[in-house]
Amino acid sequence: MPVKPSRLILIAAALVVVAAAALGFLYWKSAKPVQPVASNAPPAPFALAKAPQAVPQVAFNDGSGGHVEIASFKGKYVLLNLWATWCAPCVRELPALAKLKASVHGRFDVVAVDVGRGTAADARTFLDGHGAKALGTYVDSNLALLRAFGAYGLPLTILIDPKGREIGRAVGPAAWDTPDSVSYFTDLSKS
Repeated sequence: MPVKPSRLILIAAALVVVAAAALGFLYWKSAKPVQPVASNAPPAPFALAKAPQAVPQVAFNDGSGGHVEIASFKGKYVLLNLWATWCAPCVRELPALAKLKASVHGRFDVVAVDVGRGTAADARTFLDGHGAKALGTYVDSNLALLRAFGAYGLPLTILIDPKGREIGRAVGPAAWDTPDSVSYFTDLSKS
């Protein structure tokens, strides 16, 4: 019985996604920092990069519909979190990200970007209704950030240094508001 071409395309696409996920996991699993960026260990499942990587310059929208680029946050550490309303682990970690943002000051910011298909108003309403009022409103309905950072799942959180380089990432949810996490990012904000 012959296999339909459309079924072959689906199988090939699934194999490509699985291969990309495996390669991404192996890259970050082997990542070791060039130098520690804080005096304590980063929170799990966070992995520091072997070396700082250039961050793709992709535009996304803020709550008023204006364009924002990652470069506009230069000069501070940025925890860039990609989330969506339909992603249950993302929704569970949003309040922890909001608490982290409220706890850490100085050269540090949490930028949580809704990569779903909704509007900024939808994202704001969702954040307010899910214990994440402290987070700013950012949306990327074009999914440009997902493509630029090679995201194969959500949530994806990227740590960007003050020079605008990726220095670590967490694939999957994390407890961002634990005392150890707050201490780690507080140390970063002072460096």
